[in-house]
Amino acid sequence: MSTLGLLAFPDMEELDFVGPWEVFAAAAQLRGADRVLCLGETLDPIRCAKGLVIVPEARWADAPPLDVLLVPGGDGRRRQMTNPAMLAFLHARAPTCKWVTSVCTGSLVLAAAGLATGKQVTTHWSRIDELRTHPVRVRDDVRYVVDGTLVTAAGVSAGIDMALWLVGQLHDPAFAREVQRYIQYDPAPPYAEG
Repeated sequence: MSTLGLLAFPDMEELDFVGPWEVFAAAAQLRGADRVLCLGETLDPIRCAKGLVIVPEARWADAPPLDVLLVPGGDGRRRQMTNPAMLAFLHARAPTCKWVTSVCTGSLVLAAAGLATGKQVTTHWSRIDELRTHPVRVRDDVRYVVDGTLVTAAGVSAGIDMALWLVGQLHDPAFAREVQRYIQYDPAPPYAEG
């Protein structure tokens, strides 16, 4: 059984959190195993960037050992990049995780914590230049990038791709395909170019 912790904070981008949550929770449901947790600095309700309110199940300080740690992005990440509680949690927990991950500008939080130093990382296309100000190797040509145990996804829907890849790593690719089918994830944007 794996324990997956998704960090939550005010003004985070909803889909950065909820997209991977859906993948991980569907996998847990299909397997009858795994534990997926919403972790907050406190147990107070959290208002996301576009108004969705979620309630953490546990505080960062009280989180159990994690196999996967995920940091979402959004405008709220600016505060988290200098939040002593967030940085202390990441420093304490990242070394014991199988995978440390981010979606969108969550990679900037990981960079601010020093967890991405020297690593290949990506973020949302609109924040690539900001990411380049950190001592990381920026990839702007991928939806997600894996460098050792660090996995960063470019933007909101790329987080779903990354989460499915992680399910394949935690379990196996065939099971990840089963999860993908279960959630009917088969992107076909109606106004795609080309």
